[in-house]
Amino acid sequence: MVVLGLGSNRSFDGQSPRQLLGSACRLLSERVVGLERSSLYRTAPMYHEEQDDFYNMVAVGWFLGSPRELLEFTQSVERRLGRDRSREFPNGPRSMDIDIELFGQRCVCEPDLVVPHPRLRERAFVLVPMLEVFSRNADVCIDKSFYAECLAALPDQGIARIP
Repeated sequence: MVVLGLGSNRSFDGQSPRQLLGSACRLLSERVVGLERSSLYRTAPMYHEEQDDFYNMVAVGWFLGSPRELLEFTQSVERRLGRDRSREFPNGPRSMDIDIELFGQRCVCEPDLVVPHPRLRERAFVLVPMLEVFSRNADVCIDKSFYAECLAALPDQGIARIP
């Protein structure tokens, strides 16, 4: 099972950030089997606060390939939805960001790929939707209480579920 964190705060090609997240899930479902998605959340920006709020969600499913292959696939989805890393600065505005949060129980530590995501435990915009999906899925064999404790220890980060 893989957990992907998705976020957007810029429009692209006539699609709003909310629409781009829907497009990303459709594209991801081409290779992520049984894709289940969380609700949509509006989140205040972190790290670089002088930008529009983000729309965030989590997608969970099964990927038949390696973490490296998943990274290549998610980056191709980002590019299709307007992401151009050469024109961005770290943690700045972007049309699509897809992070690999978890890849089963695997740990990866490479220069451009670290799994579990190194900032997973400090990001309510990932933990809240991730725990939402986990609570609906009895097949999830991940220590949910660990992530719930991580979330409980965080200060308010301005995350709100979109009805």
